[in-house]
Amino acid sequence: MFTEGEIIYFDPFYFKNGNTAKEKYCLILKTVGSKSIVASLPTRTDSIPVAHENETGCVELPEANLNCFVIAAGNPVTKDGDSFPFKTLLYGHEVEAYDLELMQEVYVIEGTDYVRWGQMLPKMFSEILDCFKNSKSVKRGVKKLL
Repeated sequence: MFTEGEIIYFDPFYFKNGNTAKEKYCLILKTVGSKSIVASLPTRTDSIPVAHENETGCVELPEANLNCFVIAAGNPVTKDGDSFPFKTLLYGHEVEAYDLELMQEVYVIEGTDYVRWGQMLPKMFSEILDCFKNSKSVKRGVKKLL
């Protein structure tokens, strides 16, 4: 259904924790057989202390239990040159494993329920994976899958 490094735009995305569904981008970090995917949901919410701001790249603050990959506004992220119009953050502690069969039941119609927004640039994708794999704030089970 989805491939590693692919950015999917869901309209809407249904959160595992029951939060209100809303339009959301999703970066597929890893597919594990036909059962599950590991994904990160980019956000505009910036929780990084000002003293540690990065324009783009990995932020690791073990003393604050914070791990994040920052993408600057307008910075190309896909092979087609697409970019986010705003500063975008991917937090390590928010990386989750999702049941692929359930996703296939919920998101049935490509172009209506979701859109394949683009394939992430390989270098950036590799940097994001390294950022999460080497973080103390990413859940141990998720790091094993990555």
